[in-house]
Order: sequence, then C-alpha cells, then structure tokens
Amino acid sequence: MADADSRSGTTYSTPEVQAFVNDTHAPHDAVLQQAFDAPDEHGMPAIQIGPSEGKTLALLLSLVGAQRVVEVGTLAGYSGIWLARALPPGGRLWSIEFDAHHAEVARANFERAGVADRVEVIEGAGLDVLPQLEDQGPFDAVFVDADKGNYPQYGEWAARNLRTGGLLLGDNAYFFGELMADAETPAAMRRFHAEAAAAFDSVCLPTPDGLLVGVRR
Repeated sequence: MADADSRSGTTYSTPEVQAFVNDTHAPHDAVLQQAFDAPDEHGMPAIQIGPSEGKTLALLLSLVGAQRVVEVGTLAGYSGIWLARALPPGGRLWSIEFDAHHAEVARANFERAGVADRVEVIEGAGLDVLPQLEDQGPFDAVFVDADKGNYPQYGEWAARNLRTGGLLLGDNAYFFGELMADAETPAAMRRFHAEAAAAFDSVCLPTPDGLLVGVRR
C-alpha cells in the first residue's frame, strides 16, 4: 500500500542523493566523462541525459536483446555511447542529428569510445531521415531525445517500425515540468504520451524529467 508521501508525489531525491546513486550504479569511465563534458567544451547546449538515465537505457536494451537501434537526437554522443555499448557483436545504432557541428563532436566521441564501428551518425532532420531507415528495420528500440514538438510523429514512426516487443524510449517526458501547460509543444508531448499508451504497453519512469518506456504490442 502506498504511504501518504508517495500518494502526494513527494520526492526524496536531492543533488547529494543523485550524485551518490550515479557514482554507485552508473559511474563514468574517462570516455563517458569526456562525452558528458563535451557540450560545455564545444559550445553546445548541455541537455544530455544523466548517468542513471544512460545506464537505464543500456539495461533496457540488454533486457530485450536489442541489436538494431535508432536514436533521434545525437548531441555529443553521450547517450549513444551508452546505447552502443549495450549492443551485442554485430549490433547497429543509427543516430540522427540535425546540427552538423554536434554530429562532428559525436563522431569523435564514438571513435574514442571504441564504438564507431557500430554507430552511424546521420545528419538531417529526424522526420526527413527516419523514412530512409525503414528498410533497415524492423528495429529493436527507438530512443527519442530531440525536438519535442515532433515527438508524436517520432512515436508513430516507432510504432510502425519496431518489432513486437521492441522498445520506445522517450526522454523529457515531463517536458521540463511544463507538460500540462496550455501551449502547442506541451500539447504535442501529451499526444505523444497518449499515442504511446495506445500502441505500447507503456509507463513513464520518474527520472528527473521523465522517461517514457513503451513495449510494442
């Protein structure tokens, strides 16, 4: 039975708690740390996932035996390293990045991480690139961490191109705490949730900004 605190939504997470659990369960090696720091060093927005989210993605991919994965939103390659390291021999990650500078930084980080042989960074808008990948499917997982207004379209693409039992993973599912705001992008994010619930067995994990996890029916 839930206690009063859990019913009211009280959280016990603090920066100190987060630092401890990250260091304990999802420690960085030198390559991950360099990729995590890369946005600050290269004039990019520091909007990558956190260590525990990265480890969660890797564990989920391992649990479903993922071999063919699509990532929408590469940034500096930090999340992509977690994803690529979870792949078995012969696995493949296609990572889509709109910004050419970001893609260049990510490729260098993938090379340093020793996963460049299993990662293809494709430059372009997600909605333009995704149709080009369909002949590589069906896929085992799709991770979305890109322009929030297009999340519904990314989710729809995933529903069409994931195998049964494949994973839809969507970061920033709380939309920075503005999910219920009366505006166009929050409305699109709510539609992403609703459509995922209709097409997948889904849940929104209470990470700092929410991680939607859906299993394709």
